[in-house]
Amino acid sequence: MTNSGFKLVILDRDGVINQDSDAFVKSVNEWIPIPGSIEAIAELSRAGFTVVVATNQSGLSRGLFDLDDLEAMHAKLAQLVEEQGGSMAAVFYCPHGPDDQCNCRKPKPGLIDAIEAEFDTSAEGVPLVGDSLRDLEAGLTKGCLPILVRTGKGAATEQKLQQAPVESLVNVKVFDSLLDALPFIKDVYGQAC
Repeated sequence: MTNSGFKLVILDRDGVINQDSDAFVKSVNEWIPIPGSIEAIAELSRAGFTVVVATNQSGLSRGLFDLDDLEAMHAKLAQLVEEQGGSMAAVFYCPHGPDDQCNCRKPKPGLIDAIEAEFDTSAEGVPLVGDSLRDLEAGLTKGCLPILVRTGKGAATEQKLQQAPVESLVNVKVFDSLLDALPFIKDVYGQAC
């Protein structure tokens, strides 16, 4: 595995890229980008980053939507990013429910393992942007650099961390949105904004 010259960034989906819903995002029409997120992904891509998504999608196992619906959402994401001059490298998703005992549902590291295998690289030190504790914990398991955004469930997650600090997340970087995190993500690889 190698990291030389390879700039990877891992993003959660719901609450980081698109608006989240407690009732699940079930269709392409319900998939609504958070302001600035598409531009941020496109800018990362244009700057030479390999942008991948790692997302829990238990709505599949719950029967709330099917694979065609999920693929339509991800096609919309890819198209919007392409319209801004960027590209998405891949979307990795866990289709399982919370009781399925799989290894790919965050906070377990299976999605990140799959990303490492697909790109023949290590996720150690790679920025991982999420809005929930499970995102950050999955990243920490693999040595990623966890970044919390306040969009989606992020503000509530930040409150939880302030009330009951998780030692490994005491120094987590927090930004208002993916777009606001952009300069920091670029700086991780020593790149001027």
